[in-house]
Amino acid sequence: MLEDTGGRKDAARFLRHFLVFLILGNIFLAVIETVPSIRQTFGTHLRFVQLGCGFIFLIEYIMRLYVADLHPPLRRYGPVKSRLRYALHPDAIVDLIGALPLLFVLFLPNQAVTIVVILRLARFLKLARYSPALRSLFSAVATERKALLGSSMIIFGVILLAATLMYLVEHNEQPEKFRSILHGIYWAITTVTTVGYGDVVPVSNLGKMVAAVVMLMGYGLIALPVGIIASAFAREIHSRDFVVTWSMVARVPLFEDLKATEIAEVSKLLQAQSVSRGALIAEKGDVADKMYFISEGEVEIKLPHDTVYLGEGNFFGELALINQTRRTANVSANSDCQLLVLEADALQQLMARDAALAKKVMEEARERVMAGKKVLGELAEEELKQAGVFVSASNVREEPELFNEDETEAGPETGSETETEKDPAQ
Repeated sequence: MLEDTGGRKDAARFLRHFLVFLILGNIFLAVIETVPSIRQTFGTHLRFVQLGCGFIFLIEYIMRLYVADLHPPLRRYGPVKSRLRYALHPDAIVDLIGALPLLFVLFLPNQAVTIVVILRLARFLKLARYSPALRSLFSAVATERKALLGSSMIIFGVILLAATLMYLVEHNEQPEKFRSILHGIYWAITTVTTVGYGDVVPVSNLGKMVAAVVMLMGYGLIALPVGIIASAFAREIHSRDFVVTWSMVARVPLFEDLKATEIAEVSKLLQAQSVSRGALIAEKGDVADKMYFISEGEVEIKLPHDTVYLGEGNFFGELALINQTRRTANVSANSDCQLLVLEADALQQLMARDAALAKKVMEEARERVMAGKKVLGELAEEELKQAGVFVSASNVREEPELFNEDETEAGPETGSETETEKDPAQ
């Protein structure tokens, strides 16, 4: 439930939303508690709330530490080493920071007021665990740390140069305001960052010319780190989405034997589709010519003998890419969904351009038919396993024949029009 890796999806989702609400509530209370009138009126109640929330965060930290040896990358280290390694992970350190205010309040109630306020506000960092966008932003900053360090050195160099010039030019005119280069650095920082408080300004003509140049340079200098972070963030989001999409395609039995580059080509064919809760995705009786991947949300498939629910990361409609028969069930959105759609026509066009890819897909299709893969309504046996549905012989129909017995192993790469007409899967 804590890591959302088991079958208790609803419980994991509730726990995640509850912890996010608790974090935001703690930040809000930590801010309003600094108002004297509120602290005097509700101080006792807020203290109890603070203790309760701190206790929950402490329990969360201990439980995450307890299941650390179940994480696939840490299993090989054993129960003790895996927990020690996890304790040094940034996520675990942030969780510990979220639990520390409780310990300070219990053991240092009066001496650690400032530390407690800072640590309570630091709980905001816990949101990074539940926000892919925040994690991507932190990752982008970490990836471009060298470029950011370089741009920071350039900015500092310009500030130092501007402060030195202004000290040499304005020292005689304003000895109190430009007593040293250090005083000039204050003016340079406010000027380069385009803040310009106006408390220190040049009065000589040469000083005004230097200030004008520094102001204009400030716009370009500030844009340096902003541009680096923005481009890195966009690249990180694109890479994460591509990896998620690629992994979903790679799980489909029809594509599991393809090379990484071939799976990437199939991934490029996917089209995004947003579906509102309750909307019909596919209607019974329609031609099944599309396959769907669920990137967010949950769908409901009403089969003749059962109702199947598929959530984020699952797929359905693989058979649509093979035989394009009529749909035998209604598919609707059980919640607001983000889907990725793969059309059979688009896949066939890709196969027409890539003979090796076409051969692999068609061979897999033959093997699945010859192996007599079981089919229940819209879903093949592998797709039903996603939803934890047991396929029994009583509610199973065999997949329709896709190939004639006298069909050769030549496949679609031969280019024969007659064979193409006889092969509905191609």
